[in-house]
Formats: sequence, C-alpha cells, structure tokens
Amino acid sequence: MGRRIAGIRLLAAAVVAALGLVVPLAGADEGPDEPGPSEDERGPRAELAGSRGAAAISRGAVRTYDLPRCLALADQHHPNVLVSRAKLNQVRAQLDEAHYAPYSQWRLAGGVALAPTVRGNNVFSPNTDVALTSSLGVAWRFGIDGVVPLWTFGKITNLWNAAEANVRVNEASVEKERDVVRLDVRKAYFGLQLARDGRLLLADVRVALKSALAKLQEQVDNEEGDPIDLLKLQTFAAEIDVREAEADKYIAMALAGLRFYTGVADLDIPDAPIAPPKHKLGHVSRYLTAARLHRPELMQARAGIAARTAQVHLARSQLFPDIGLGLQFGMSTAPEVANQINPFVSDPGNYFSYGAAIGLQWRLDFLSQSARIRYAEAQLEEVTAQQRYALGGVASEVEIAYAEVVEAQKRLDAYSKAARYARRWLLMVQQGIDVGTSPDKDLIDPARSYAQNRYNQLNATMELDLAMSRLARATGWDAIAPDGT
Repeated sequence: MGRRIAGIRLLAAAVVAALGLVVPLAGADEGPDEPGPSEDERGPRAELAGSRGAAAISRGAVRTYDLPRCLALADQHHPNVLVSRAKLNQVRAQLDEAHYAPYSQWRLAGGVALAPTVRGNNVFSPNTDVALTSSLGVAWRFGIDGVVPLWTFGKITNLWNAAEANVRVNEASVEKERDVVRLDVRKAYFGLQLARDGRLLLADVRVALKSALAKLQEQVDNEEGDPIDLLKLQTFAAEIDVREAEADKYIAMALAGLRFYTGVADLDIPDAPIAPPKHKLGHVSRYLTAARLHRPELMQARAGIAARTAQVHLARSQLFPDIGLGLQFGMSTAPEVANQINPFVSDPGNYFSYGAAIGLQWRLDFLSQSARIRYAEAQLEEVTAQQRYALGGVASEVEIAYAEVVEAQKRLDAYSKAARYARRWLLMVQQGIDVGTSPDKDLIDPARSYAQNRYNQLNATMELDLAMSRLARATGWDAIAPDGT
C-alpha cells in the first residue's frame, strides 16, 4: 500500500508543479538559508485542520488511540494471540496434572445392598446359600487403597521436566504470535498515516487547482491564455478524482485492519504526520546478540531440546522398577449375616481391615524399552539439528533486516538532502520572479523537483519505520520499533 500511496503523492507533486505559473507557493518570501516548516506540515494540515476537526466532531463516538495503545489492544484482543494463550493454558493444566498424577493413585469403592439372613459358622449353618429369602437386611461396605511412590528412578522428575519445557515452548509461541501481530499493527498504522497524508495533499491541491482553473479559464476566454495549459489542468483535475478515491480506499482498508487487530470498532489514530523511528542503529552484532536472547523461535528451540532430553531420561528410567508404599483400608457390615471371628474363615459380609506395605513393580520388556530409548534419542537429535538451523536462519534474517534499515536510512537521508536543495532552488527562482529577473516558466522545474523529493522523503520515512519494525521482529527486541510519535 505504501508504493500506491507514493504514486498518489507523485501525481500531486506534478499537479503542484503544473500550477506553479498561476499559484504562488507558500514560503516564497523566505531566504534560502531558512527552509522553515515543510510544505506538508504547514500547508495541507494547517489549511485542512478545521475540516478534519469538523469531521471528527460529526463522527462523535470515534476514539483516538496512538500506536502503543493500539499495540496493547491488539495484544488483548487479536484472535491469534488469544488462541496461543489458550494453548498455553492447556499445557499449564497438563503440567499441573503431571505434578498431581504420581500422588493421586488412590481408589475408593463402596456400596449398599440387601443380604439374606445367614447364621452359623464354617462347620454348621441352618441356612442355605440362596441369595433371596423372605428375611433380608441392609448390608454396606467401602474400601480405599492406593500407592505412594517412594523411588521411581527419575520417572516422575523427568516427566515434570518435560511438561515444564512444553510450557516454555508455548510461552515462546505466545511471544511469536505477538511479534507477528505487532508488525501487522505497525504496517496498518503507518500505512494509514501515509494514506491520510496523501489525502490531505490531494485535497489541498484540489483547492489550489480550482482557483487556478477559474483564472486560466478566464484568460482563455479573453484570448490571453494558452488553451493547452487549460486542458492540462483539466486532465489533472480528473485524475485527482481517481487518486482521491484510491486514497479513501486505502484509508478505509488500514482503519478496518487496525479495528480488527485491536477489537475496537470505533478506533481512530491521532492526526499527526509520519515520523522516522527514534532508535539509533548500532552495530549488527548488537542485534544478533539480541536475537539469541529474545527471539521466540530460538527460545522454543531451547525449550524443545530440554523437553526431548527429559523424554530420553524418562525412557531410560523405564528400565528400572517403581518402589512405593501401598496403603489399604476396608470395612463391611451385614447385620443379617453372622460375623465369623475365626481368622482362617473368609467373611465378606463383616470385616474391618487395614494395612501398609512397601511394594515393587517392574516391567521386564527390556528389548522393547531399548527401542523406545533409541526413538527418544533420535527425536533429541532431530530437535538439536533444528536448533542449529534456527540459529542460522535467524542470524540471516537479522542481517537482512539490518541491511534493509541501513538502506532505508540512506535513502531517507538522500531524499532529505534533495528536498532541501530543491527548496533552496525553488526559493531562489521565486525571488527572481518577484524582482522580475526570471520568467514565470522557470518555476516549473524547481517546483516539480521539490515536490517529488519532498514526497519521496515522506515515503522513505514510512519505509524506514517498517524496516525498523521488521528488525524488531527479527530480533525479538520490540523496544527498538517505532512508537508512532
């Protein structure tokens, strides 16, 4: 969108240059050593401030948010960030489950039933073994048993380590999504600023063009003007209608994007010209170091290695037994059933029991477990190789983003110099016209040169903002990105 808006600016610059013969340019009375405010700061914004304010009042409910506030709102409401946070909550729940599961191996069972009247002992009983009789009573029982792990040879701790590493992976995933969203918000924000700058310029040119057309039409009617110049201006006027429609479309698109990212339906941004980033570029090694420390993808790779390492240790610990303390308590009461007090007689109807013992459980599938160990080791090798690839890829991405910032900065400096020189050229020619030493037609070339270089400077400013934003994304160092002020 930036290149399309730049095209609008160049067209407007050509219109300003074409109007040079009939419309005096602001600042023509300033000396060459006092450039003063730029045309886009003093001209379109000053002249259209009243109409912009009236439009804001008519909108009424529209709220203005600067770039930091837009970024904070996007962090709270963007769907992709919310999805990544939901996944993070899922793995945190899994971590809690891993902490609780080894000590939650307990089972409680109980019930209430009808039992027939049974009297006697293991030697003689007057009753039969019929389950349903004319004489029934209520019987109940319950029991609880479980195991407290004492020594698992690392199974529990390695399970916890793997789950904690998985949490770190998903925390880095949240940061990754946030970085992507921040870059998108900045693109929309700076694109909206540039589109509005272009719209203001076109509106200012239209005002000047209207009076110029009227004056030139009068000169042509009096046979004092050139009809070809009139046709040129009329052609430019028709073209401005198209460019204004395009600018309105880009403004609507950027606003729609910002409102979607932030979740605010009535969002708007402050009426301020686009400005270059405040961060002063340092040596590339500074940003490579920042990427190793802050880039979410590298944090994910490190956490992934920790998780796979824990899985390897977990697989190896499966070769050893589990030792634990088994606890049991049970009670059953059946009033209609005779209680057998002989310890050698089984009495399922009436009993009270409890006990504790140290137990051992050992899976002896050593061949299968050795294959699982090799599988876990292969997964660790895979993640290690992926980390090396990520390190190289991130370093390359940082260097490319750094080179883009350097190029954008040089381009902005060059256009700034060109605009300053062209302005001096324009003022000198304007002064010559005022004193009568230069013809009016000499104003066309300096006007065109100044307008084009000035608007190229604005477009280069946006490109520098975006390049610095991409460098912030590549390094994970969001503080260096432009804040829109």
